[in-house]
Amino acid sequence: MKLTTLIMGVLISCCSLVFSAQAEVETYTDPYKMMEVVADKTFSRMAKDKLKVEADPDYLRVIVNEELVPYIDSRYAALRVIGNSADLRNMPREDLLAFVDAFQEYMVATYAGVFTQYTDQKVMIEPASDIGNQKIISIKTRVIDPGKPDINIEFKLRRGKNSDTWLVFDMVAEGISLLDSKRAELSNIIRQQGLPSVTSLLLEKAKAPIQKAEQK
Repeated sequence: MKLTTLIMGVLISCCSLVFSAQAEVETYTDPYKMMEVVADKTFSRMAKDKLKVEADPDYLRVIVNEELVPYIDSRYAALRVIGNSADLRNMPREDLLAFVDAFQEYMVATYAGVFTQYTDQKVMIEPASDIGNQKIISIKTRVIDPGKPDINIEFKLRRGKNSDTWLVFDMVAEGISLLDSKRAELSNIIRQQGLPSVTSLLLEKAKAPIQKAEQK
């Protein structure tokens, strides 16, 4: 698995998970500070719970849920994934909520699997700049892996209407948007089989056990 994929999972699971209303977490009006804190907490947690992860890779789901999910604008991301694949105005609310929940579980499992590739890479975040009244911004980061070329990754964040809190909703790595990729993957299935069918598909995939990464 490429390092780019690893970092996509490790740092941003960000673009597709559901915000947990029960989680008591600190909110950030400074998006640069938020990115710095989340990255630091996530990698520190990985080091702290290394033995737990080695004993049970499924424990990575706990790390993803506790360290990353609260900082993601998941509802916005999920609706972006659906895009024009379905008529949202006439779709039952329960179907939409079920899809968002299923999308969360699927992405948690996906990124937990990616976490098995973690080998202590470092991430440098660009210096803060004036964002003024912007509602959507991009923050550039540089992934440093000793002995390999640096990888540049751009995170997209937004603050909702009447809110000063920033949350991540997408990431672009090597010119590829994770959000756009998921939309391309699922849009045809949504059109052909309907949203409830895709919801069931995602839930089924999310049940698969997290497998340890092969050592190279």
